[in-house]
Amino acid sequence: MITIDEYEFDETLYYFTGGDGHIWLKKLEDGNVLVGFDDFGQKLAGKILFVRTIPAGKTRPKGKSLGTIETGKYVGALRCPVTGTIVEINPKLKENPSIINEDPYNEGWIAKIKPDNLEEELKTDFVYGEEALREWIAKEIAEHKK
Repeated sequence: MITIDEYEFDETLYYFTGGDGHIWLKKLEDGNVLVGFDDFGQKLAGKILFVRTIPAGKTRPKGKSLGTIETGKYVGALRCPVTGTIVEINPKLKENPSIINEDPYNEGWIAKIKPDNLEEELKTDFVYGEEALREWIAKEIAEHKK
């Protein structure tokens, strides 16, 4: 984990820069990916009170809505970072949506997706690695401080 400003990031994850969301992606050994809301996004949103997602079995295109998160001051879209089929939705979110605030990179994952063309899609709209992540998030922090 690295800290940038007051935000924690796992530099081994891919971060989706498309759309308005702060979604991370982790490759799994079985070819699927886990996706979740990053620390910057969850802190900006505030305490997450409700998560609504597209159900498992549905196919989503890259950049389209995977669902929404709701807080006391925010309702926002969760963007699907890759085209693929939703394999599973984190069952813990139903009873404890604020697990995203508490542990965004582990227990707070949102969905498991079977991607259609992962390696090709990772070439655009993603940052990976500490240097690229620091550069991107510095811009995001500056933009949100305006």
